[in-house]
Amino acid sequence: MNFRTFDLNLLRVFDAVMAERNLTRAAGQLAMTQPAVSQALRRLREAVGEPLFTRAAHGVRPTQRAHDLWPPVQQALRQLRQTLDPVDYDPQTAPQSFVLAMADATAALMLPPLMADLGARAAQARLRVLPLATRDPGALLDRGEADLAIGHFPEVVARLSGLGAQADLAHRALYPSRYVCVMRRGHPLADGPLDLERYCAADHLLVSFSGRPQGLIDEALSALGRQRRLVLTVNQFFTAGRVVAATDLLAVLPEAFLPMTGAAEALISRPLPLPIAPMAVHLLWHRRLDHHPAQRWLRERLLAAAAAGPAPELRTGR
Repeated sequence: MNFRTFDLNLLRVFDAVMAERNLTRAAGQLAMTQPAVSQALRRLREAVGEPLFTRAAHGVRPTQRAHDLWPPVQQALRQLRQTLDPVDYDPQTAPQSFVLAMADATAALMLPPLMADLGARAAQARLRVLPLATRDPGALLDRGEADLAIGHFPEVVARLSGLGAQADLAHRALYPSRYVCVMRRGHPLADGPLDLERYCAADHLLVSFSGRPQGLIDEALSALGRQRRLVLTVNQFFTAGRVVAATDLLAVLPEAFLPMTGAAEALISRPLPLPIAPMAVHLLWHRRLDHHPAQRWLRERLLAAAAAGPAPELRTGR
């Protein structure tokens, strides 16, 4: 082996395959494709001068030479990681700025418990929230204009799940989100059940972050051969709640957000009269930030904030 021309990245691949005993799982761990892992192992075999793995029923089996190499390789990689990529991030002594993209309803739910948590930890983190103006924030994350995006991204999550280890974005579910039909108290439809006929005959308000003239509800209605009459489109849930409280328009809002509209006492909600797939709010980030210590720390705090939920006074609207 000529060490001067040896590619040290091959050792990362070797370590992952030794740990997983499976090329596909190793590829997922490394954010590589399975063919790229196979090619790396071929180059490593040529450099070492003998086979390191043989095929097995459900993956690969290390040779004795691989078993001999693995302990010193693990130790060397561990030392490099500790030197080049410190595992720990101390939020009390290392000021860090983060940019998050989310809608106003999501921010109203997430930011109070998150900021209370950061304050209790005396964290020096600085957060900037961007309004979410798209149903696919992939380009925003890819350009580095935001570190994280939080929202309901069903098409994005489905695409990422299909791509597996080849996806350039990663995601985690934060909490389920139930959407309801909201109207003012005293609305003509407030009494009696809200069926599809009465729902489609009413005037509606649409919340559209991107400015699109149709939303998920309109797509679901179209699949049923129905449509609703949209007379107003806004880009904030807060605005929608205030408008609905003062008019005969109907709107679809996250149920958990209603106490935070400032008009909860003037609003009532009803279940949607059409089948809607279960919704979940997801956290999205670019895979290049997977192992960044400060980014990992913030994702953990966001997961904790989602689990904690809003403060009691926000849940009751007081």
